[in-house]
Amino acid sequence: MSTYSAAPKKTTSVSLAEPLLTQAKALGINVSQAAEEGVAVAVARRRREQWLQENAAAIQSYNEFIETHGMVLDNHRLF
Repeated sequence: MSTYSAAPKKTTSVSLAEPLLTQAKALGINVSQAAEEGVAVAVARRRREQWLQENAAAIQSYNEFIETHGMVLDNHRLF
């Protein structure tokens, strides 16, 4: 279930391939809900990509530190 399901709704126009829409209706799929879920997935994916891009330098720096110095508590691991 989408985290946006309780949020206020706004009407918008979406174009879908006619055969896809026909199949969705035949299967009893709530097209608005399915579209919202798909957009939520796309938003999450894009936000993740942006976060990784914005933090790439820090991630690279951390990985280089680990390669050079190892994990901070490596000496205390029991496995």
